[in-house]
Amino acid sequence: MTDVTDRPQVDTPEPARKPHWARRRLLWPLRNLWRSLTSMRTALILLFLLALAAIPGALLPQRELNEQKTLEYIAARGQLGTWMDRLQLFDVFSSVWFTAIYVLLFVSLVGCLTPRMVEHFHSLRAKPVAAPRNLSRLPRHVTHTVDGTPEAVAERVSSRLRGWRREVVVREPTKAYPDGCVEVSAEKGYLREFGNLLFHFALLALLVSIAAGKMYGYEGTRSLVADGEQGMCNTSTAVYDSFRAGNLVDGTDLSPFCFRVDDFSATFLPSGQPDMYDATIRYAEGSDGNVGDLGNPATWPSASVRVNEPLRVAGDRVYVLGNGFAPKFTVTFPNGEKRSQTTPFVPDELQTMLSSGAVRFDTPAGLYPDPDDRRKNQIALEGLFAPTASFHGSLLMSSSPEPDDPFVAIRIFKGDTGLDTGKPQNVYSLDQELIEQGRLQRQAQVNLAVGQSHTLADGTTVTFDGYERWVSVQVSHDPAQVWVLVSAVVMLGGLLVSLLIRRRRIWVRLVPAPAAVPGAAGAETDGDDQLDSKRRTVVEIAGLARTDQAGWGEGFDEQAAGLVAEDADGPASRRTTRRL
Repeated sequence: MTDVTDRPQVDTPEPARKPHWARRRLLWPLRNLWRSLTSMRTALILLFLLALAAIPGALLPQRELNEQKTLEYIAARGQLGTWMDRLQLFDVFSSVWFTAIYVLLFVSLVGCLTPRMVEHFHSLRAKPVAAPRNLSRLPRHVTHTVDGTPEAVAERVSSRLRGWRREVVVREPTKAYPDGCVEVSAEKGYLREFGNLLFHFALLALLVSIAAGKMYGYEGTRSLVADGEQGMCNTSTAVYDSFRAGNLVDGTDLSPFCFRVDDFSATFLPSGQPDMYDATIRYAEGSDGNVGDLGNPATWPSASVRVNEPLRVAGDRVYVLGNGFAPKFTVTFPNGEKRSQTTPFVPDELQTMLSSGAVRFDTPAGLYPDPDDRRKNQIALEGLFAPTASFHGSLLMSSSPEPDDPFVAIRIFKGDTGLDTGKPQNVYSLDQELIEQGRLQRQAQVNLAVGQSHTLADGTTVTFDGYERWVSVQVSHDPAQVWVLVSAVVMLGGLLVSLLIRRRRIWVRLVPAPAAVPGAAGAETDGDDQLDSKRRTVVEIAGLARTDQAGWGEGFDEQAAGLVAEDADGPASRRTTRRL
């Protein structure tokens, strides 16, 4: 009976420990998610989604650009417009889903490019790849037989590979090469990967610059009459009709400057389409934006602001966005006192510049001591302005945007205009609620040419004095605009480098040629056979490129011949070319 203690002891491997649940349920899924997010495929998908998400911002009216037009668009589409608004289709570039794509693309690019940058840095310091065992299997391969020892020919080949990162290695004798060999490894085109990385990092910088510009920038619009009298100073958000600021802008540190619009001219095509706008603006830059500290406005420098040619002052840009006509009216009250206003009318038809608007006049101080009587005798005008009048019966139309025969068709109201109620009103129309309640009653409806008047029953006279041009100006501040331009230029440069630079590798193996046997079949009998076999070398040259379009194409044979030629311009003394 065999003692069990004499049996050989076999070590039973311990069962593998089951990973902790936190690693399986939390760490591994997060690692896989990060790898998926930082892949180049994901970055391309997010870039495509970002471009796709920007399409609604180009096709639909955006609240940031024109809130009134956006509200009209929503109202015209009823429930569909309401749902579109809930999906933030009218605030595309500040929407949650657009911002999410933007941030994911940023994270994906950072996670994708950082490992590639490290890998590229290591590849720049690495030695060229050693020659493969069988060079004849490579797509580009030729064989030459030249005079000289392998060491001498290798030195000649290496000297002609200027601009290549190269290495010459002397191999010990092996079974395949009993006499040993010399190998030359060379690589070129590392700038291609650098251009690729430069393009993507510039894209990343572009995204950062745009985001920084949105956070630290601001835009404000204001309508000004181009009469040389009305102007504004960029000292507060209150001076603007509308103001949009970045998340990190509170409006207390605006660039200080002032400007006035002296004149405005517009040219139109025969079809009525605008051809060119030109506004003459006087401006001055001040330390605190106080007009009194800026001297006489008549001495301010003047600039011409045209389409795509903004005024640049104090780091901001002043654009002319729109224009129109501002009729001037004078109301003469029964006591002889006068009130005049020049009020912008908004164009309803861009081809003819037929415009509509409203004007409100308060009574002179002391004419009606009782506040209730004063509110009952205020004057309001509402109607149309036609630069070139064209009548269809008594209906006023406009036949041209050029102010050749200006007319106004106005309704004159008397009563409470709502000037002192504290309730916000539309500056281009009267409050219909006041009219429906009878607090503002229509007194007359007339058509007036320049200089004509109409007198009401109580002796109040309304006169159409003429018109001025008005312009809508936009002040834009974007501290990152220079970086956006630099990033775009660098992106273009990196793209050109990655497309034009060729990534190539070339290997040369130099082996001493075997001695020729006199009288052997096929042996040559000329004088060259008497040379010492150690003075002759068989040279194998092979090249590898990503594609034929990025590689040598049909020029590889000529380049290989130039590497082993005895002189820079001459062919090799003897060669046998084999193309696989």
